[in-house]
This record gives sequence, structure tokens and C-alpha cells, in this order.
Amino acid sequence: MMLDPVSMDKSRPRVAIIGAGVSGITMAINLKNQLGFENFVLYEKASSVGGTWRDNTYPGCSSDVSGHWYSLSSELNPNWDSYYISQAEIRSYWERLHEKHNLLAHTVFNTRVDQVEWNDQASVHKITLQDTITGERRETCAEIVIQAVGAFTTPLFPKDLPGVEKFKGPLWHSLKWRHDVDLKGKRVGVIGNGCSAAQFVPIIAADPTVEVINFGRSRQWFAPKGQYRYPRWVKWAFAHVPILLRAYRNSIMIRSDLGWFMYQSQLPVSKLVKMAFTKYMKDTAPTQYQDALIPSYPPGCKRIIVDPGYLSALHQPNVDLVWEGVAEIVEEGVKLKNGESIPLDIVILGTGFLLVTRDVAFRGVNGITLDKYFESQGGATGYRGTVFPGFPNIFTVVGPNAGSGHASLLFSIEVQAQYVCKLIRPILEGKTKSLEVTVEATNKYNAWIQKRMRNTVFLDCFSYYRGDGRDGVRNIATFPGMMSLFWWITRNPHWDDFRAVGGERWTQQRRRNGMLVRWGALAALLIVALPLINRNSAAVWAILSRLKPGFLSG
Repeated sequence: MMLDPVSMDKSRPRVAIIGAGVSGITMAINLKNQLGFENFVLYEKASSVGGTWRDNTYPGCSSDVSGHWYSLSSELNPNWDSYYISQAEIRSYWERLHEKHNLLAHTVFNTRVDQVEWNDQASVHKITLQDTITGERRETCAEIVIQAVGAFTTPLFPKDLPGVEKFKGPLWHSLKWRHDVDLKGKRVGVIGNGCSAAQFVPIIAADPTVEVINFGRSRQWFAPKGQYRYPRWVKWAFAHVPILLRAYRNSIMIRSDLGWFMYQSQLPVSKLVKMAFTKYMKDTAPTQYQDALIPSYPPGCKRIIVDPGYLSALHQPNVDLVWEGVAEIVEEGVKLKNGESIPLDIVILGTGFLLVTRDVAFRGVNGITLDKYFESQGGATGYRGTVFPGFPNIFTVVGPNAGSGHASLLFSIEVQAQYVCKLIRPILEGKTKSLEVTVEATNKYNAWIQKRMRNTVFLDCFSYYRGDGRDGVRNIATFPGMMSLFWWITRNPHWDDFRAVGGERWTQQRRRNGMLVRWGALAALLIVALPLINRNSAAVWAILSRLKPGFLSG
């Protein structure tokens, strides 16, 4: 068994963070800055940090959210080159933060977390690790485990696309881009026309010697990108004029969050947006493709593509869009469902990602696995997208229904990292050994989520928001509301929704404090109302009689 290169103090609560991508780095920064806590380790299966923005290196890869909102509120960057930022810029930003906050001393690279198993008697997790280079395994322990594995790290190979292993030429998924393969003079088949393919197709098609045949799998809504570069004087002003950059970032945040209203199917905003997007697509795409391109479902049901030049690229003579479905991949190319065979030199899969699948086996109380819990609920289910009943001291960043179709995922990550810090504080301070959300609180929260979801456009089509399969219509990814609402409901823990073990004194004290607050509020009310009692005592007692049972007792 190998020794862990980063050791933690066993006399104090230990925190293990799985993943050194955007979520993991954000979580680590919050542990240090918000809690002043240093007894933690980041386990990263790769040899460097960055997660999604390290792995996705396909041509044209970039964020479809403004860079000034796709960054931490505590780490504003005045030097973003343009409104929408590239993969290279994003990765560099997170590498700088990892170095700035001295997280290298807390990070174990080339180490995959295979299993996390809860020991109820000791209130600790046994963590099984594997070296991704040597294959050697080792075990360690931590009282708290934080899952910070990104959503776009597992490629999707659709079940209705057989024969991937048969193709004789180079074949890869966009997540694993082959930079060693020269596309010049080649006939390239691109399967899929979602966000990733829309970004790399215009780039590879810029070379007129590359013939691109794009096999569309589903219709997508495109919105104009509106990209622009920041002049040098603007960057200078962002860096030197007090409050200017934060005010600019906040204006982007407010404007983007108001976009939530287009996702509500009952409002006329949805129809107006559909009209605007339809006009844009008709004005931009070739006439012969328009009927096949424009969806029948409302905008937002699938992730809206901020057009990176894909529709314009369809006008090029070296680009062809084929809508006849691919039946299978064969040795020399692909065979369509109409029986036609199309020879290809290279095949690139732009078929998306598995949002639910993680390569970590979590075992909670009585050995139940997290996958089995999700299966029993009909899909990924959690409380505030962060914790799960039956899994004490396990916390997740960007869990079920914590993402967004209209806003910055970074905002959600930052909100959840702050929420997790508040939840684990009593454990780190020794006030309780473990925290576990109750089944009742989780069910109540998810009933609220599903009720709100019914009034949205998210259930009107199949998308990756619904997880790995097409069965059912449950959205497991997005939060059905403005992200400011998500912040509001996670700003403070509702401790009564949790079961604390070894924290009975802390629980009693917290309830006593709550009771004192209620008595204080009542006393203040009586003092204010005292002059009125003699004049209208009946009215005063009528008001008091309306107070909820248990108001004074908590």
C-alpha cells in the first residue's frame, strides 16, 4: 500500500475534496478563506487542475457565459480579452487561483477516488484511492467528503450508434480531441450538432481542403452571440476605477438572471423569444436547411446554443448537413438508416456528456449506494442539490437540480460552496460528529422542485437535463427558478431538516437560542403594544391567539 503524499491531522476533522476542477478549487478556497480551515486534501485523477476546462480542448471550445460572470466574485479578473472567453483563458484563470491560494500543498494528483464508505460507529469515511499511473491502491479516512466532480467529464456514446469499434480510421469524442491527427485534405464526419459540435465545426471547416459532413441528431435553438473584445482602456478602467468592474459584473448577472422568465411556459416571453430566435436562424442559415434546423419545442428545453458561427458555416461548399439518421458506424464510414453508405477518413463524435455518471462509489448508512438511492427515487435526487438522506457528512457541489439553463454555473458553484461551509462548520468545530439530511425534508424539497418544474419548458423535449436515458420526463439538472432564488434558499441552513449525531448539546443550545429569540420578539411586541392594552385589550389578545402553536417553545 502506498503512502498518501499529503497527510492530514488525524486529531482534527479531516475533509477530502474529490476533484481539482472549478468546483473543487472553489470549495478549497472557501474552506481557507471563509472558515480558516487547512486540514483538507484535493484528490485529482489527472496530473493537473482545471477539470472540464482542462479536458475539453477541441478547436473553438469556449464558455457561452460572459467571462466576467464565469469567474469568482472574490477573484474578479479585469483582463478578460473578450465578452465570451476561450477554454485556454478559463484554464489559465483556475491554474492561477490554484497557485495563488497555495492549493498545491493540499492536492494529490494522478489519484482517483474509487469508493467512499461511511462507518457509522466511528463517524468517518473510509476512502479507497487508486494511482492512475501505477494502478496501486491505498486507503485513507476523512470525516467529511465533498464531491466536486464536474458534469462534463464523462463522454456519451449513444446506445443507438453501434459500431464505434469497427471504424478503421481515426475516431474520437470531442472530449478527447486528437490534436495529433491532421485534418487537412480529409473527409471528416461529425456526428452530433449540439453545443460542442457547433463550436468546432466552423473552426475545422475554415480550411477549404477539409470536407465536413455533419450528421445532425436533433434540432437546436441558436441565439446570436454578440461577441466583442474589450479595448485596452476598458481593461485599465476595470483594474483601476473602484467598484466599476463589480458594478459591470453585477449588471451582467442581473440581466442574465432575468432571462429565467423565458423558461416559464405560461408567460408570453417564451413566445417572443421563439419568434426572435426563429428570425435569427432564418436570416443566418441556408434556406435548404431551415425547416430541418428550427425546432418545434420552445427555446430553453435544451441548452440554447449561443451561435459561434455554425449557421454561417453551413453556407460553405465544404460543409454538408445530413439529417438522415446514422444507423451504424462501419469500417469505411457510416451507414445511414436509408441504407446509404458514406465513406469517411475521420469520425468525430459530438454526442455530449453523461451528467449523472460518476466513477466514485458512495456507500452510506447500512451500505446503501448513492446510485441505488437515485434509482429508488426515479432519478438523481437531493436536498438543495447538496446532500442526500442516508449519506452523512457527504456534500456535493452542483448536485441534482443545482444547475441552470440561463445563468452562470460559477454562480451556482460559489453559492453551494458557501452553503457547504455553513453546514460543515459545526462538525469542524466539534459541536457534532455528523450531519444527515432527513428523508422528510428531502421529499418536501423535491416535491417543491417538481411542482415548479411543471410550469417550465424543461419537460417539453428530451435533453441532457434529463440525465442518461430517454425514459420519463424528469429534469435532474436544472433549478426551476432564478439563481438569486437558489442563493436565497441556501443562504442559511435549516438545521431542523438535519439529524445531528453526537451533537445533542449543540442541538439543544441552538433550540434554546431560538426560543430566546422568540421570547425576545414577543417581549418587544408587548412593550410596543402595552399602551394599547388598556384601550383595546380584546384586539391584542386576538392577535396573540393567531400565533402558531409552538411559537414560544420553538
